Amino acid sequence: MLKKGYCVVLTTFSDDKVGEAIIHSLLNKHLAACVQVQSIDSYYHWKGKIQSDKEKLVVIKTTQDRYSEVEADILANHNYETPEIICLPIEAGYQAYLDWVRVETHP
Repeated sequence: MLKKGYCVVLTTFSDDKVGEAIIHSLLNKHLAACVQVQSIDSYYHWKGKIQSDKEKLVVIKTTQDRYSEVEADILANHNYETPEIICLPIEAGYQAYLDWVRVETHP
């Protein structure tokens, strides 16, 4: 079933203290219902060179109406000059899970 109003926000970090600050801030402010973290290897162009880093990919489950607050909170806690912040709409999902996301992000 197609759903509107829910999204997944992606960001990355390489400093664990920065990552913990982002994650705890989002959860404490109820901007995210769930945050998952996975180790990744990132390869990218930056300032005219190909770079690579060991990073953590952060998957944030939230609602679309909270996105601007999520983005602002990530920017306030991040140490990157230009952090990845991408919002992907959730087009379908298990209704009970989505209900839980809404409850957690709109207490």
